[in-house]
Order: sequence, then C-alpha cells, then structure tokens
Amino acid sequence: MFELVATAESIEQAEQLLDAGIDTLYIGEEAFGLRLPASFSVEDIAHITDLAHAKGKKVCVAVNAIMHNDRIKTVIPYLNELEKIKVDKITVGDPGVIHLMKKNDIKIPYIYDAQTMVTSANQINFWVKRGAQGAVLARELPYEELTEIREQVTVPLEVLVYGATCIHQSLRPLVQNYVNFTKQDTKTGKETGLFISEKKDPETHYSVYEDINGTHIFATDDVNLMPYLNQLVDAGLTTWKLDGIFTKGDSFVEIAKLFVHAKEAFTNKEWSNDLMNTLQEKLESLHPEERSMAAGFYTMDPSDVN
Repeated sequence: MFELVATAESIEQAEQLLDAGIDTLYIGEEAFGLRLPASFSVEDIAHITDLAHAKGKKVCVAVNAIMHNDRIKTVIPYLNELEKIKVDKITVGDPGVIHLMKKNDIKIPYIYDAQTMVTSANQINFWVKRGAQGAVLARELPYEELTEIREQVTVPLEVLVYGATCIHQSLRPLVQNYVNFTKQDTKTGKETGLFISEKKDPETHYSVYEDINGTHIFATDDVNLMPYLNQLVDAGLTTWKLDGIFTKGDSFVEIAKLFVHAKEAFTNKEWSNDLMNTLQEKLESLHPEERSMAAGFYTMDPSDVN
C-alpha cells in the first residue's frame, strides 16, 4: 500500500498538497520537531488536521527532537493536546518520550524516527515490540541495505524520495559562534541561505542554519529517487517522504504532484521508463536552480559508505 508523506510550510500549502493527492501531511512545532519548513502552533495543527480529515487524509506530527531535561518536561502537555486534536500519528526518536507516553497512557500511534541511527532491522523491531507502528529509515542507506531491512521488518518503512538530507546536528550554535568570532552581522536562520564548502572542492554546497534545536548541516545534493521508484516498489518500500524545507511554495506542490502521478501509475500498473523520464524532466525544471540533486547513498555499494 502506497503512502505519500509531505511537509508543509503553511496552512495554504497544506491545503494545496491535500488537493494534489498527498496522503499524509508532516508538520509540527520546532520545540519538539526537527528541521521543519515551518513551525505550527497547536491551533494551526488542529486546523490542518481538520482539513486533512475532511478530505480523508492524515496528519503526522514531528515529536522527534533531541529532548533535554527542560524540554522533556513540556512534552506531555503537548502530546495531550495532539491527542485531543486526534492527529493520526507522530514521529518519535527519544526513548524518554516513548516511556512518558506509556506512563501517561497517551495512545497516539508513533513512528520510530531516530534520524541517522535507524540503520538495522533489529533496531526497528526492538521498537515495534514496544509499540512503534513504523520507522523512518536513515537517509544514508544504500539500496542493498534498504532491501535487507525491508525483508526483516513487518511495519511500513519511510524512505526519503525527494528533499534535503541532514548530515550533522549539534545543539551548539556553531554558526553564531563563527559569526561572533569574525565580527559579522549575519543572521543564522534557514531563510538566510548560508552554506559551507570544502576547500578542496569549492563547488560543494552544504546548507547550514540554526534554530531552537541547534545547528543543522545538509548534504550538498538533495535526494531525488524518481528514477529508482520501480526498485523501491519491487522491494516493498512504498512509504515515500517529500521534504520541502529548501523547496518553497508552488514549486514544491508541483513536485508533489509528480510523485502522486508516479504513485497512481504504479497502482494502475502504468509505470514505464518513458513516464519516468517525463516526470524526471519536469522535476528537474521545478527544483531550485541553486541546489543540486542526486540519488545520495542509494546507489552506493555498502562497503564504500565510510
């Protein structure tokens, strides 16, 4: 069964994505969720959830932040509100949050999302036995490893098929520290468009920004698995995530429509190389010009991942 999951940067875009055919909206509040295009209040989440349910769609809320003592004290009231709103599921990576959910009898279904650490079937199955109804796979997994995990797990596994890949997070304000040291007057949020490059390769473009969760650094290439969707389908990996953190507005909605078209083609057994090439060409025209795309780790030999 296919599920297309997409981030949303506004209530208006959320409506557009629902109308485009997205199955699940992925939203949240930055105090509890990581690397979201926008931070939504509880009231906004309630409104978006009502919109989604009215259209027969779902909402998943990010509660996958790295929780320190001060923040984990506030997570239960937040989860209580999400339960009242009747969001369909949340993503969680902190065992402390999972423990508190059980202790406080919070019954929101959760997807295990510990970011780069979700790299084995045993780890996923550990959390499935403790209530997880799915898992978000690490973005740095080659196809061979993805298929091995799929064969050993019974719950849905989310794969990033379009969007940016975070390769480093630190609670420390690394960019602000640099700005202070160099005496620059520069904002460090994602709207500023900061990036770093390797000295040996000036063409690299590691996007970097800071928020309440610290410093986030992204891979040079955004992920695009449009040419490999047939492999994912054959492997039973049909929960596809679209991340619009660096692809804004109408462009992201139009890209979402391309993956909806792909999903429908597979469902109706109409997928072909010609269709893939057409969708790929349109995707390349919609993707931000300043950002490059590639398959990421997907096509790599596992022995070369180091």
